[in-house]
Amino acid sequence: MVIAEELAKKQKAISIAEFFEKNRQILGFDSSPRCLLTSVKEAVDNSLDACEEAGILPDIFIKLESKSKDNVTLIVEDNGPGIVKEQIPRVFAKLLYGSRFHSVKQSRGQQGIGISAAVLYSQLTSGRPAKIVSKIDRNAPAHYFELLINTQTNEPEIVSDKIIDWDRLRGTRIELEMAASYIKGRKQSVYEYLKDTAIVNPHARITLIEPDNNQIIFDRATDKMPVEPKEILPHPHGIELGTLMKMLRYTESDTLDSFLQSSFSRIGAQTAKDISKKSGIDPEKDPKTVALDEAKRLHEAFRKAKIQAPPTDCLSPITEELIRKGLKKEHTIDFIETTTRPAAVHSGHPFQVEAGIAFGGNLGREEKVEILRFANRVPLLYQQGACAIAHAVENIKWKNYSLDQPGGSFPVGPAIILVHVASTHIPFTSESKEAIADVPEIVEEIELALKEVARQLKLYLSRQDNLQRRREKEEIIQKILPRIAKKVGEILERPTPDITPVVAKIMGNVFIQRFVRQNGRGWDVEIRLKNHGEGTHSFNLHETLAYQIESASPEPKKIPLGKQTDHLWKIKLKPGEQKALIYRLNIESLEASKLPQLVVDGIDEELITGAKVVNV
Repeated sequence: MVIAEELAKKQKAISIAEFFEKNRQILGFDSSPRCLLTSVKEAVDNSLDACEEAGILPDIFIKLESKSKDNVTLIVEDNGPGIVKEQIPRVFAKLLYGSRFHSVKQSRGQQGIGISAAVLYSQLTSGRPAKIVSKIDRNAPAHYFELLINTQTNEPEIVSDKIIDWDRLRGTRIELEMAASYIKGRKQSVYEYLKDTAIVNPHARITLIEPDNNQIIFDRATDKMPVEPKEILPHPHGIELGTLMKMLRYTESDTLDSFLQSSFSRIGAQTAKDISKKSGIDPEKDPKTVALDEAKRLHEAFRKAKIQAPPTDCLSPITEELIRKGLKKEHTIDFIETTTRPAAVHSGHPFQVEAGIAFGGNLGREEKVEILRFANRVPLLYQQGACAIAHAVENIKWKNYSLDQPGGSFPVGPAIILVHVASTHIPFTSESKEAIADVPEIVEEIELALKEVARQLKLYLSRQDNLQRRREKEEIIQKILPRIAKKVGEILERPTPDITPVVAKIMGNVFIQRFVRQNGRGWDVEIRLKNHGEGTHSFNLHETLAYQIESASPEPKKIPLGKQTDHLWKIKLKPGEQKALIYRLNIESLEASKLPQLVVDGIDEELITGAKVVNV
């Protein structure tokens, strides 16, 4: 027999399931802790996507049961729309089966590999089937399946199929047993992944039951659902020649003109006409008959024609407000600044970069700043060194923004840097989806976003330095002047004078003083304010009393506080300006010394003398 014929007998096709069975590390199943984290990640991503598509505030429950050190049972439940019975086996036990691969809009999952890969890993390491329960409505039955993946055919094998009682109104539950380990206290852990997920998904409530039955709840910070991204047509700037030829060959359009308008976003009648003219192809030509050289001219015409950037309603950014809420929910911080960049385009795919920087609080002061990386609201915990986000952080000269940067790497200090990239197509470096490729357009947008928030951090730190110097100066003055005042009083045989107004003037502070004078059967109260500083100051002044005030000028806003009332004045003082707040108390007896201390908010305490500053 000819050798070629002998070799031909050994050649056969392999299924995608067989390929990943032998190359599971490509999908993120390469170590015991990471296998568990990847499985949790895929299940939670599916739950979040399903809830958001159905307009349901996500309520996700994760339970981990450990029978031994290297064996974990993972249970994930959600309150999503559920899955119809016919689809359950294929969704969980068939790789590359999903609804989002051809959809041009932002979503966490795309390829239809994630959760089925977790099922594959589970059956490979435990030999047990995945257990699925799903219910689509209060009055619908709950369907229970036990599933395996036939790796030779990449088809589901149903071990069990029955209807059971389930107390949820709707939702989906998956149970997987696998060789894995649960580890605490490290950055790449289930806990850290869920905490980071809660930051960029503040509308979700996530409950984690650890193997020791310790319960951790990441509660939602808002009831506001993210904007649902809309599906768009592909943009001509992102189409490769081979893809264009395939689209031409299989289109249902009868003319090139109608093909262009129905197959791509941002191509209307006039743009289609312009593209046809630049390519030299008759707009009435049947697209199925377009030859290779004509397709090349058409592809080149896409580049030459003036075509608007793709629409951005296919994206759903977190928004600056919710990034703030998410960071404040999970961290104690003193300063936070966020930004959302205008939408941009890479290879025809719209994308948007959001960034935030948090500083101070209980963050480590001598450590490298914590970098939180996200793609389409999903935390990226591995392969930081290979990620465009990390490279953009390293590219910035952080010393220009008042942060140390030893060796030109990541900055050092009590800070968190957060970057979120939202896109219809995240260019991941691998199928494990842990790092974003160094696409120049994306790196540039990340750098612009980081510089924007870094400038605000620099202003904050500069202001804090100035306030620190003021505090030190005032401490020295408060030590020296009282001694001088006391000595002068002793020499002149007079009471020690009040040096508070003098301190306010030396420090350039706003000075606040209350005067009380009896008038008939009542009391006239005057609050005097003077700005000794060189800048304009705006703040709120609170006078909280158990008495009713009358004849107030100007009239304050009254806020009931039980038996007391908070009288609030909004104050604005220009440099050197003085103001007076006047009111009357119609009571017979009053000890001025027992009136509560005046309180202000909206201004740094180093800039006020004579009142207590509170942060509201």
